[in-house]
Amino acid sequence: MPVLALDTATLVSSVALATADRLLAELTLQTRKTHSERLMPHIAELLRMSDLTKDQIKAVAVSIGPGSFTGLRIGLATAKALAYAWNVPLVGVPTLAALAYCCPLPGLLLSPLLDAQKGNMYNALYRWEQGGLKEITPARVIAAEECLAELATRSEPVVLLGEGAQQYRDKAEAIGGSLVIVPPHIVITRAGSVALLAQEMLRQGVRHDVMKLEPYYIRRSEAEELWERRHGVCG
Repeated sequence: MPVLALDTATLVSSVALATADRLLAELTLQTRKTHSERLMPHIAELLRMSDLTKDQIKAVAVSIGPGSFTGLRIGLATAKALAYAWNVPLVGVPTLAALAYCCPLPGLLLSPLLDAQKGNMYNALYRWEQGGLKEITPARVIAAEECLAELATRSEPVVLLGEGAQQYRDKAEAIGGSLVIVPPHIVITRAGSVALLAQEMLRQGVRHDVMKLEPYYIRRSEAEELWERRHGVCG
């Protein structure tokens, strides 16, 4: 059951194909080009390299956030269009969970960190237990330095993942404590993890409505906050 997965929640653009037990192909780039320029060409190239046709794709998965507002909208709109056109299930995969899913390491806390702007981070905590990923702390917005200081006091090692781990690497190393810094290829968001987590969700019966699925933003955009300030609306 090949699943096509998309992840455009950050500056990383990633597409992947996976069955329930095998990552067939993945194309991941971390450049400054916009997702709208490269996403569809990358999907076409991935199918070509994998010798698969659109008729063989049995579901479309997409990273739904939190993350970049623009990136999430581009990824979800593309995933919706493909799922609708191909008449296959759509699965929205939480971005932070997908980041943690790439590190199946029992005995550690996994802490995805994504940029929430203005010195803040999107953060959650996960742990692998009995072969599955368990959420310890739900997604939240927290000041980056406060988050690192809090995680450093944990009694068990905390693996930092995501663009925030790169952005605040020096501060994390200076704080030390329980914080664990991992190599760049593990830190970044990857559609391969989205695809394999989606396969697990599909086995559990998870399907999302193509017309109703929305990005998981957590916070409001700067444009919304500016509009409310100008119009005297209290949040």
